[in-house]
Amino acid sequence: MTRSLAELQGKHNAWKNVSGEIEDLQAIADLLGQGEDPELETEFFERSSALERFIHENQLLLLLDEEYDDANAIIGIHPGAGGHDSQDWAEILLRMYLRWAEGKGFKTRILELIEDEEAGIKSATVLVSGDHAYGYLKSERGVHRLVRISPFDTAKRRHTSFASLNVSPELPDDVEIDIDPQDLRIDTYRSGGAGGQHVNMTDSAVRITHIPTGIVVSCQNERSQHMNRHSAMQVLRGRLFERMLQERQEQMNAIQGEKKEIGWGSQIRSYVMHPYTMVKDHRTNLEKGNVQGVLGGDIEDFILSFLRYRKQGK
Repeated sequence: MTRSLAELQGKHNAWKNVSGEIEDLQAIADLLGQGEDPELETEFFERSSALERFIHENQLLLLLDEEYDDANAIIGIHPGAGGHDSQDWAEILLRMYLRWAEGKGFKTRILELIEDEEAGIKSATVLVSGDHAYGYLKSERGVHRLVRISPFDTAKRRHTSFASLNVSPELPDDVEIDIDPQDLRIDTYRSGGAGGQHVNMTDSAVRITHIPTGIVVSCQNERSQHMNRHSAMQVLRGRLFERMLQERQEQMNAIQGEKKEIGWGSQIRSYVMHPYTMVKDHRTNLEKGNVQGVLGGDIEDFILSFLRYRKQGK
């Protein structure tokens, strides 16, 4: 309760300061209207630019008021059918989110990374730690589609690749998620790839299967089997929480008569690199032409657009 009150007070003070800054800028604008003043003009543009950045960033925070929006996020990336092209696409997506997180000042920790011997990745699980990380990244949950000239096709033909992104919150320890130990199958295996010599020489990696739901989570990049098991259980708790929310939403949709396609073909966003360049979000219809910029982590506009779309109840 104390934390919530502090957050609300902080938001109130921030927007109170915005109101005061707008009044100051209006006064400066009135002075500029009376005559030229290079120093005052410079101050006006610097302060107005800073205010614009602040409003843009805090617009997102105003939209992040759902349960656990302020939590860290656990993302899982998996390639679809398509062999090397989809595996390479999954690795590109992983890099995109790591760069986005770096730009936000968030910390990332790779819990599992299974690389293919020839190209791309078979799966990745990453913990993204930062203020409202889950609130931001939940907008990215779904299937992502890439259209490009395949670098793996000697005939240089155009290929379509898919990869999916799962997002769940890192739940606080005091949040109860009912998990019966008898419903779990826990396997250990030898870690591979990143993680150092120690993990490659011991059976420290852990894979947990939740038998009733079929959810499988793994962790291999911690230093010990105990730490990998703890991290894997955190991922499982988050995944089960997300499943509960999804089932609840599906029940509401059934009551309201809402029908949505659920499947590999229901991509949320397309990234087209040939025969033209464009990134389009199929939920909000937002389009951007700078594909390389987006793949470099510039996804903030897509996140803001979807959060607004969701708030409007579209």
